[in-house]
Amino acid sequence: MNHANDLILIGATLLLALAAHAVGQKVHVPRVTLLLLLGALAGPDLLDLLPADASQSFHLITQLTLAMVGFLLGERMSARDLKQGKEALIVSLVVTFVTAAAVTFATWWATGNLAAALLLGGISTATAPAATLDVLRESGANGPLTRLVFQVVAIDDAWGAILFSILLVSAGLLIGNGDTHGPTAMLHGVMEVGGSVLLGIVLGLPMAWLTGRLRPGEPMLLESAGFVFVAAGLAGWLGLSYLLTCMTLGVVVANLARHHVRPFRSIDGISEPFLALFFFMAGYQLDWLALPTLGALGVAYVLARVAGRFAGGYLGSVLAGSAPDTRNRIGACLMPQAGVALGLALVATERLPELGYILPLVIGATVVFEIIGPPLTLIQLRKAGETGKGYQEDPDEDD
Repeated sequence: MNHANDLILIGATLLLALAAHAVGQKVHVPRVTLLLLLGALAGPDLLDLLPADASQSFHLITQLTLAMVGFLLGERMSARDLKQGKEALIVSLVVTFVTAAAVTFATWWATGNLAAALLLGGISTATAPAATLDVLRESGANGPLTRLVFQVVAIDDAWGAILFSILLVSAGLLIGNGDTHGPTAMLHGVMEVGGSVLLGIVLGLPMAWLTGRLRPGEPMLLESAGFVFVAAGLAGWLGLSYLLTCMTLGVVVANLARHHVRPFRSIDGISEPFLALFFFMAGYQLDWLALPTLGALGVAYVLARVAGRFAGGYLGSVLAGSAPDTRNRIGACLMPQAGVALGLALVATERLPELGYILPLVIGATVVFEIIGPPLTLIQLRKAGETGKGYQEDPDEDD
């Protein structure tokens, strides 16, 4: 079988990602947004530039990408980091649940479909750490607000992924997917979530032990990628959540491996090409004809998410004892939304195809939040007087 077209598509997409990165730095538009737009333009509804079978391998790309993303999210849940960032822990938890509740109720009101509303509520909690951290770096921000934003965006996607996994099972029960009903369906849902966590632990224990044993202190990419992909494959084979399984795998390794940083750096180092393909192909899947019918629902989603971020940020900061100025600004700094949200939307539509309109809605909302989010973050940092003070990768070094 000749894969010439596939190789050209992959290579061209990676070069487009490189160009998008360069252009994005010039015009201050996130690369994710540009790749989504390029993919949407290349889609069958507009220019129709790709072969007819181009989207057939998208399912595999999605699984590979989200397996790595889930594993990397697990790193953020190390007990040491959570203990050191108690303020961020409280704020991120409150923002996650308040945002999910606001979007769930608003979209339920707009559609009357509780299952779709639960999924959109879970998806809405995801942020865009890369876009936010780019703003911090470029503005040279440093101070209490910068420190809190840095810590919150490092962990809130993890909370969101856990909540989404639970809500996905709940939505499936509401729709009545499969042949199970009533108590049997509830048991199936509990087994799916519990089984995903258990599988992640079962694979995480040997991975944590093996890390650094073959080469003392230097885990190889082979062992890291091997465990992550086997975890995703077994989860799919057993009908479990590969996102939650790989995230649990990451949590176990982050907390038990003595040299726990390098496995994550190994996966992070190879994830870039997969992410570029993932974003481009996600845009390619956009159904332009569905967008006009999503007007009211799209507005409800965007406005509710904005309200949830503001309210959750303020309430969380009050509960965490943050400074008054930080309370008023933290929510506005958490607006960007990108890759994790798209991944969750794809998982949702893959599991519940009858809710296929979720994907174009989330793609459209992602573009909106990636355009308005970073400038809004920058405005808040400027008003807080924290720009131009020398950004540091670890803000705690000031203390």
